[in-house]
Amino acid sequence: MSISTITSDAAGADLRTEKVARAYGRWAPVYDLVFGKVFARGRSAAVEAAERIGGRVLEVGVGTGISLPQYSRGLSLFGIDISEPMLAKARQRVDELALRNVEGLAVMDAESLKFADDAFDVVVAQYVVTAVPNPEAALDEFLRVVRPGGEIILTSRIGAEAGFRGFVEKLLSPVANRLGWRTEFSWDRYLRWAEGAGNVQVVERRPLPPLGHFSLIRLTKSVAPANAASPKDASSPAIA
Repeated sequence: MSISTITSDAAGADLRTEKVARAYGRWAPVYDLVFGKVFARGRSAAVEAAERIGGRVLEVGVGTGISLPQYSRGLSLFGIDISEPMLAKARQRVDELALRNVEGLAVMDAESLKFADDAFDVVVAQYVVTAVPNPEAALDEFLRVVRPGGEIILTSRIGAEAGFRGFVEKLLSPVANRLGWRTEFSWDRYLRWAEGAGNVQVVERRPLPPLGHFSLIRLTKSVAPANAASPKDASSPAIA
């Protein structure tokens, strides 16, 4: 690949990220009203899963901070979002509710997290993966910043492969794209990413009500890569 191609691809990704940021910026004033109840079950499921791990939680796509009060005060929370108008709402919520366990809120790209490796016990990303320009890059970053033995907890729409639902999703794709969403993201794409990463296991995929259009997905980061040789294997002579 030429340098010019790389530059062009990077510029295109920046433009797509900008588009998503603008889309969510427009939604910020009415987001809780429009989507609060729609995504309530998914938020509760994600928070409950994070509580079982505990410790330090990174919430990617924290938005207006609507889920922050649901976490127990014993957890340390850091929230990021691509949209500054969304974060302004989140900061107001943190102040009004005196959520002292929120250690920080910052504008940040999910595909380029400004945290050290293994910095969190849990990464929660609600309705984020299908909105970012490069989902696999975001998943790579989630995996990098979560500690071995920690979990990545996603709530996400999983696209239909075929049938009437698949037809409807393709039909609605232009509208969804304007809202900053992607409708065609299949389950196989998650599995291919997990297999390629090598040090992550899918431990749960649970359809969420109503109608199972969204799912809770839990991924555990292995203590050592699944394809890494054990000390015994590494010292064994190769078989010709």
